[in-house]
Amino acid sequence: MAISDHQFDVLLLLVAKAGQIVGKDDLLQAGWKDVAVGDNSIEQAISSLRRLLGTHPGGAAYIDTVPRRGYRFGVAVTRTATRESDAGLDALLAPHRSFIEGRAALETFDRAEVGRARGVFEEALQLAPEHPSAHIGLANAGVMQFEMTRADQAPDTAALLLAARHAREACRLDPQSAEAWATLGFVLDRTGNSLDARAAARRAVALEPDNWRHHFRLSYVSWGEQRLRAAHRTLALLPAFPLAHWLAATVYVARQVLGEAERELAAGLSVQGGQPTGSSQFTAIALHWLLGLIHLARGNEVGALEEFERELSAEHRGHLYTRECAANTWYAIGALRLRQGLIQDACTAFTSAIREVGTHPMAYVGLVAAGSSGQPGGPSRPVDGAFDHAAQLAVSGAHTEAARVVDEALTAAPVGNVGWLLPVEPLLHVSAHLDVWAGALAHLRNRAA
Repeated sequence: MAISDHQFDVLLLLVAKAGQIVGKDDLLQAGWKDVAVGDNSIEQAISSLRRLLGTHPGGAAYIDTVPRRGYRFGVAVTRTATRESDAGLDALLAPHRSFIEGRAALETFDRAEVGRARGVFEEALQLAPEHPSAHIGLANAGVMQFEMTRADQAPDTAALLLAARHAREACRLDPQSAEAWATLGFVLDRTGNSLDARAAARRAVALEPDNWRHHFRLSYVSWGEQRLRAAHRTLALLPAFPLAHWLAATVYVARQVLGEAERELAAGLSVQGGQPTGSSQFTAIALHWLLGLIHLARGNEVGALEEFERELSAEHRGHLYTRECAANTWYAIGALRLRQGLIQDACTAFTSAIREVGTHPMAYVGLVAAGSSGQPGGPSRPVDGAFDHAAQLAVSGAHTEAARVVDEALTAAPVGNVGWLLPVEPLLHVSAHLDVWAGALAHLRNRAA
């Protein structure tokens, strides 16, 4: 015999108050809430329940009628509380434990640790396929594995697709998870969907405004004033975080406020230098490299070379951005040596850059300018191609044409940080021809507003 929702709610109240008289008004409220019904509805429900329950083995009725007062569940009820086993408790903790362990591995930015973290999250997902944190962790591991290869001829797009799938699944499973939205924002940015990336990161910040990780992700996927604000908010919540200083510095470079960029980098390097020996969390690179570029743009070749050498000597070889940063640093050294007329040293540096990243187009341009030969790899974005072409023009003395190529590319480019290195790009050397580059620099400055 089926039982209706109204009857079940009436029975539940009677059982909860077993041995006590329950008035008709309370039973009406329990069974029908605010729907207006009469006593007849109660009587029909009680009658149906009696037929369903029958009689107690001892002969007593389950539901007694107390004239003019109500009804009573007349059979003793034993209340029991379920207790989870130790194994059950461990199973509940497992996905959270995996998330903590895996995230700690990811935040070292070490290539081997990222691979280990992916294994941890894959195991967690097998144990708890509906748990959002397992999907979040696997998405982060996947996108960081892609980041290791993003400068290669054949980046690990399979890892990026895996990251996108699991980031979205985490948001579906828990739309109120700020961590899920922040992760999705980072992944969307790497897939080229910058608008939705910023929207996802902003949602994460709205859900958890005091979590520095979400502000950092928002800074990473944003540009201009929004990147600056998010980077500084990150530093307010986590002062000892060099990468936030680096992100802020990139905006100042694009705005051609090199003094502010230098101050940000110096602050980041000070923080990094004060970290405990052996500390591996949030290891930052590229600060010395960018500071060296600023020195070089100002004509301080000695200071620039010192910073480049510091970058190369201080790099952690296991860091996921090591090869890319080392390639950029060697390329900058090559451009500096080319500027000094030290051709053999320039060729050695450019070759070292290509050894790190075989598709570094500007290093190939430098080799050709130094009288060597080579075929550069194809750039990934139109503005990168414009820089490549402009560098070839600049080293041949056609600075006006080089500036026109970059200016047109920036004008056509979508909103974002493309071309932000222009003021300090070593082969273009715009600081030596500011009148020629005025239009392109103005476009770049406006884009970073």
